[in-house]
Amino acid sequence: MKNKGFSILIILVITSVFAPNTSAQDSPQWHLPEGAKARLGKGTMGEIQYSPDGRRLAVASGIGIWLYDAQTGEELALLMGHTGRVYSVSFSPGGETLASGSFDNTIRLWSSETGRHLRTLTGHPGLVSSVSFSPDGRTLASGSLDGTVRLWGVSTGRHIRTLTGHTDSVYSVAFSPDGSTLASGSSDKTIRLWEANTGRHIRTLTVRTSEVYSVAFSPDGNTLASVGILINGTIRGTIRLWDANTGRHIRTLTGHPGWVYSVAFSPDGNTLASGSSDKTIRLWEANTGRHIRTLTGHTDQVWNVAFSPDGNTLASGSEDETIRLWEADTGRHIRTLTGHTYSVDSVAFSPDGNTLASAGGLNRGTIRLWEANTGRHIRTLTGYGDQVAFSPDGNTLASRSVDKTIHLWEANTGRHIRTLTGHAGPVYSVVFSPDGNILASGSGDETIRLWEADTGRHIRTLTGHTGPVWSVVFSPDGSTLASRSWDKIIRLWEADTGRHIRTLTGHTGRVYSVVFSPDGNTLASGSEDETIRLWDTNTGRHIRTLTGHTDDVNSVRFSPDGSTLASGSDDETIRLWDANNTDRHIRTLTGHTGPVWSVVFSPDGSMLASRSADETIRLWDANTGRHLQTLTGHTGSVGSVSYSPDGNTLASGSRDGTVLLWELVPSPTSLPQLPEDVNQDGVVNIIDLTLVASNFGKTGQNSADVNSDGIVNIIDLTLVAGAFGNTTGAPSMWKLDQEIAPTRDQVQQWLNQARQVNLTDPIFQRGLLILEHLLTSLTPKETVLLPNYPNPFNPETWIPYQLAAPADVIISIYTADGKLVRSLDLGHQSVGIYENRARAAYWDGRNTLGEPVASGVYFYTLTAGDFTATRKMLIRK
Repeated sequence: MKNKGFSILIILVITSVFAPNTSAQDSPQWHLPEGAKARLGKGTMGEIQYSPDGRRLAVASGIGIWLYDAQTGEELALLMGHTGRVYSVSFSPGGETLASGSFDNTIRLWSSETGRHLRTLTGHPGLVSSVSFSPDGRTLASGSLDGTVRLWGVSTGRHIRTLTGHTDSVYSVAFSPDGSTLASGSSDKTIRLWEANTGRHIRTLTVRTSEVYSVAFSPDGNTLASVGILINGTIRGTIRLWDANTGRHIRTLTGHPGWVYSVAFSPDGNTLASGSSDKTIRLWEANTGRHIRTLTGHTDQVWNVAFSPDGNTLASGSEDETIRLWEADTGRHIRTLTGHTYSVDSVAFSPDGNTLASAGGLNRGTIRLWEANTGRHIRTLTGYGDQVAFSPDGNTLASRSVDKTIHLWEANTGRHIRTLTGHAGPVYSVVFSPDGNILASGSGDETIRLWEADTGRHIRTLTGHTGPVWSVVFSPDGSTLASRSWDKIIRLWEADTGRHIRTLTGHTGRVYSVVFSPDGNTLASGSEDETIRLWDTNTGRHIRTLTGHTDDVNSVRFSPDGSTLASGSDDETIRLWDANNTDRHIRTLTGHTGPVWSVVFSPDGSMLASRSADETIRLWDANTGRHLQTLTGHTGSVGSVSYSPDGNTLASGSRDGTVLLWELVPSPTSLPQLPEDVNQDGVVNIIDLTLVASNFGKTGQNSADVNSDGIVNIIDLTLVAGAFGNTTGAPSMWKLDQEIAPTRDQVQQWLNQARQVNLTDPIFQRGLLILEHLLTSLTPKETVLLPNYPNPFNPETWIPYQLAAPADVIISIYTADGKLVRSLDLGHQSVGIYENRARAAYWDGRNTLGEPVASGVYFYTLTAGDFTATRKMLIRK
């Protein structure tokens, strides 16, 4: 996530978190954003770490860091302040300090006893992927995707030095047990060893054929293990052992026919365990490299392995949704722990070895605590999904999750009522019937399930789709259910019996949204083919097609009176259409800086809410299209918005794993309006600049005509640039954000035009300087291929890159054994940054025949003129 400049209103000071009367039910309400009255769920669950004394458990999440009492499971604190997802957490050796590294490019230090924020460490220009304390606790090392390692003084937060030399992302940093040496592993296929005290580069260990994703010292500090990839005609996972004192390559451990995802030394240093995509764990003699035995039993990839503190037990977490415990000496399978409803990504023993913690669900699911000796499930720490729906009476709220579950909540109290399970794939959509008696859910398992809303009882399963079911919706009278899927078709069902009525075909791309008109006679559908189609629900006849959007149509919604149809698109706009038989385009609403994924009318039809990948919700006057208010506070893209039946509350579900409830109040109107603030959101920034550019040449009354001379032209644009940072509300500094930045060619053209205007106005001249700075920011110094996002992904991903010279660009995607899967010919591209979703290369996870590819590791290669580079990505289904 990129910092959008929003502020978070702290309504409870951290000390109140530890008051004796603080309850677990109230805990998710800590640190609510301004305007929100409640939070449901605890956020996406990520890395887990025990404190050295085993008393606390720190969990990285989509909204911050949760601190738990490791014995009771009680929430002690929610540490918030990062403006992006937290990737890495680490306790100091004494346990008094907790460090966190985040997508927002910063590290934060916290008191683990009080939860108090101590300081923020800034300087990395890339996300912080790893943090590690020195054994004496005085120094913190951080690794970043900016390719550097930074050292910091823990007591002062002072930046000591930056270690450079890696030419690509640093994925892992680790101190030797005596603290004298620091190791860093990078995607540039090297490991670097540094003197921890001086930062002097000791030596580089070159793997040549492998990106290094993890490094670990043996307990005595004499051996360093690294995990990477070996390419010799075929690709297989490798483990390399190095002499930590001399840097000499000792040996390479081969045998896994699949990728190696995790390695762990036993506490005595004699044994090394490795987990692999080949569904096995291998045990090796650390001194000789001899393969001891292979542990089999998992039915899918093994993501993580960990020894108990006494070395007697080995735990493994797998894609098959289980944890297995093994006797470390004999390899005997002790027991299997089940309960997770998604892959188990991480396992960790408490320092005393009595408890095992496991994290599951692509960092979106749950953390479970188990008795290590008996395998008994102790408790579950849960995060929740990103789509929400109110029941018709407003008393119940349903949220769905990719961990295959649906959660029901009391809307007034936020109390969790029950969890509905049964789907064999992620749940993508939930909706109540008009009478509130039935809940329908659509899933990645290609089915629709109907449930009794009061009891959670499963009524029936509807089958027929040949792809994930992304949306389900009831007709106004509740008699018919419509569903849409990636199979490009819409299906209509009898809600009472589950009988399939008919199939609507005609879209040439995947169908992203379906909705009934208020009278139930018309169905509207939005599609990947950039069109909206209207259908007669009684006959299935195609009525007409609405065109105008320039990218995927993600959402369609009728106003309560049926007179207006709203549509949201990847082209970052909302369009309003006259639905009274004319289907005339009324107006276009702009302001979002990312794809618009959902639009919804308030119950009285006066207001329209939109949610976007830019992590915001925008409220609009449905009659005039005027922007009323922007709601910020989620740290992940907003997946769903829903009005309560009385229209007083708006619920938003986000990919940060939480649902926020917003109390809707009239927006302030007393603030003075600046002419350069074209969209009147209170600050002059890059959005206003692009709005002026999009109105070039228009005459008459227009908000983009900043100088009121009757025409929108380059003078207006340059005056907006000169006013960057001016605000009618709280001050906000402008910084380049690739998600909303124009292209380099656009800025160059603006500059050329502005330089031809003979104006000496200071604001105009400052605008020229701002445009020159913007051009510099958009001009890469070198051509690079960047990491795809999201990664792992399912089923789509974006591949960003930068071009320092114009070139014909092709991205080729290969299987692990080198077979070409897909070639993306992007044509001739000019110099520039191609990072956001509108400019990066897009892959839908399909081969040249249009078939979805299997889970696993793939490679993508950028060819741009004489430049070529290759990176790895992972599909997980």
